Amino acid sequence: MTTRPLSWRCRERVLSLGDRPLIMGILNVTPDSFSDGGRDASPDAAIARGLALARDGADIVDVGGESTRPGAEPVGAAEEIRRIAPVVEALAAAFRGAAEAPLISIDTRKAAVAETALAAGASIVNDVTALTGDPAMPDMARRYEAGVVLMHMRGEPATMQKNPAYDNAAHDVADTLAARVRTLCAAGFDAATLAVDPGIGFGKTLEHNLHILARLDLLLDLGRPVVIGLSRKSFLGKLTGREVNERLAGSLAALVLAAMGGAHVLRVHDVRESVDAARVVAAWRTKTEKEAT
Repeated sequence: MTTRPLSWRCRERVLSLGDRPLIMGILNVTPDSFSDGGRDASPDAAIARGLALARDGADIVDVGGESTRPGAEPVGAAEEIRRIAPVVEALAAAFRGAAEAPLISIDTRKAAVAETALAAGASIVNDVTALTGDPAMPDMARRYEAGVVLMHMRGEPATMQKNPAYDNAAHDVADTLAARVRTLCAAGFDAATLAVDPGIGFGKTLEHNLHILARLDLLLDLGRPVVIGLSRKSFLGKLTGREVNERLAGSLAALVLAAMGGAHVLRVHDVRESVDAARVVAAWRTKTEKEAT
């Protein structure tokens, strides 16, 4: 399946989303993330990691100062700002003026944290609550004209995996995100700034995740870029029997399936390998289009 060309406005930059899926590299500035256990918790380590993600080909570097893994406890805004501010500032300075430099995204559900990052040079707000977790978030994101990732999540990270249930997971998720896009546009958002993410693993079982992945067409029908994060997720561990740091092969297989299904942006831990996989998918998409004409 070929993806639907779209553009995504993220402050002063407009990303063209076509044959090649974009790669969003994950940069956790946390002591308790599920995938790296605090490897990049110090500012110096996180900055070095962010620069490495850029060298490996990330189109977006997604900086997060609060773990949202299942069972995670919330972090206060002041602590989250302390973690992310020096990292965003340093990366923004390093990327400024560089050709093909990545955009910086801030992975947060708090308006104060997002505003700190945007003021320091970030361009995207990646919010697991789809801008519902903090009443100040919508006005702040709109004021900065930031790109926004609206993610679907049932409940809170601490409780979201306790018996999640849907009538039809793929349809329910698409309907919820469609309603959120309509609400924000009615409140004055430019639809061109909005992207959607089904929230794989956020209040969903293995079967729910597979159903959503198989029906990405429902999200594409919303007419906004589709962002999806599958990297190292627990459902891949259930399918393969692998521990979290042994899931590269499963992550790449899921990435290719999502890209072939039309996803525009892929959120990953292993950027270099994911860029290679995305290039193969891009070549396949181009050939498929030529053969169809």
